[in-house]
Amino acid sequence: MNDDVSLLEPVPPPAVEPDDDKPRVVVSARTRTDRVYRGAASGAGLMTLVILVLIGTFLLIRAWPALMSQGFGFLTETQWHPEQNPPVFGIAAILYWTCVIAFIAMLIAVPVSILAALSLTEYAPLRLRRPLTSLVDLLAAIPSLIYGLWGLFYLQDKLVPLAKWLSTTFSWIPIFHVSSPQYTQSAFIAGVVVSLMVLPVTTSVMREVFSQAPPGEKEAALALGSTRWGMIRTVVLPFGRGGIIGGSMLGLGRALGETIAVALIISPIFSINFDWLHTGANSVAALIALRFGEANSAALAALMAAGLALFVVTLIVNMIASRIVARSRSGAGVEL
Repeated sequence: MNDDVSLLEPVPPPAVEPDDDKPRVVVSARTRTDRVYRGAASGAGLMTLVILVLIGTFLLIRAWPALMSQGFGFLTETQWHPEQNPPVFGIAAILYWTCVIAFIAMLIAVPVSILAALSLTEYAPLRLRRPLTSLVDLLAAIPSLIYGLWGLFYLQDKLVPLAKWLSTTFSWIPIFHVSSPQYTQSAFIAGVVVSLMVLPVTTSVMREVFSQAPPGEKEAALALGSTRWGMIRTVVLPFGRGGIIGGSMLGLGRALGETIAVALIISPIFSINFDWLHTGANSVAALIALRFGEANSAALAALMAAGLALFVVTLIVNMIASRIVARSRSGAGVEL
């Protein structure tokens, strides 16, 4: 009887090893092709970093005498007289106008790029999307010299009436107030021309990201009764947030470093003012292009210091953009 009772007693479950609930480590053997590709990709990335460091080191070495001669005044001085004795020069004015031209360019290019990218991906007929996309990409291949000549001899005359209207209508805003009626060769005209150069780059990046929006979520939004614009607002734009920021920052880098077009249009000045519509502007890249051929050793060191400043500003902009894109990557926060 005792034996029968012992058979009916519950049997305790087997002991579980403490490591059984840990995920298994799956090790996959890489083929020779995988190893070659991995090495090539890693080498390309490392080479890019090495080239970046070499460029920064070269600029720093060549600019060091100029930086030592001016000290902190290199960042605050507005004059540019590296040939005189003692030399007096700084990048405060030219860096200010560089940022003004880039700001005007991005203020125009970013909204137009978003609308153009949405039009190509959501509104354009299928038979026209490929030709229109090729046309936009082709605009990016036009040389800067062509844009500069076109802006100087054609677009400038068309923009002067607009500049006059802005200064007359919004003269109470400092950036639209003009002390004397001279509107040619201004930061406004240079910014508009640069915006046309930035537009194809930013549009291409945004269009590519918008085209990757999940079709299932787009169809679900339409099936729930949303309008096309409602679907774009709730699905496509949140999904493409990272692409918008990335494309804008890529265009900003192009705008900050634009050289020939700006050099052809502006009338160089070395002062800080808010007359964006008035004749006179400057930029770091244009200064280097215009002064490099006739520069002596002291002036060449000063130009290298200006190039180093532009290099650092562009690097900081790209780093900030990388952080922003990482936090708002495409597809994050999409809700229906």
